[in-house]
Amino acid sequence: MNKLFSSVVQKFTEVKNQNHPLDILMLKSAELLRSTISHYDWVGFYILDTNNNLLVLGPYSGSATEHTRIPVGKGICGQVAASGQSMIVQDVSSQDNYLSCSTSVQSEIVIPIIKNGLFVAEIDIDSHALAPFTDEDKLFLTLIAEELASFF
Repeated sequence: MNKLFSSVVQKFTEVKNQNHPLDILMLKSAELLRSTISHYDWVGFYILDTNNNLLVLGPYSGSATEHTRIPVGKGICGQVAASGQSMIVQDVSSQDNYLSCSTSVQSEIVIPIIKNGLFVAEIDIDSHALAPFTDEDKLFLTLIAEELASFF
C-alpha cells in the first residue's frame, strides 16, 4: 500500500479507536478520506434499509445530493448492493444504469460493507477526474470497509 493510503489507515484507526457512535464514525471517515485523497471529491455512505430494499444516504462529505434513497439494483450504488461486489467505473458516461449526482462527476468507486456475510452498507466515492481509481484504491477502501463492518 502506498504511503498516503497507509497514513490514512493510521488516521482512520485513531478515529475508530475513539469509540464514536456509528454515524459520527462514518462522518469522520468520509471527511478524512475526502480531505486527504485528492481525487476523492465526494465520499459518502449508503445504508441498506432491508424493509424497503432501498439504500438510504448516511453521513457524507461533499456537495449535497438528491439521491437520498436508491432502490437496490439502480445505479452503481444499487448494483453494488445487489451483487455485494465492489465496482469501479472510470467513466460514468459509459454506464446506462448510472444515477448522476452532478455534471462534475466523471468516475465512481463503490465498496460494499459486509457483516456476517450480508451486505449492510457501502462506501461511495465520486471523482471529478476521469479514470483516477486504481486497484490500490479498491484494496485500501476494502480495508476501511472491513474495519467499519463491525460497527453495524
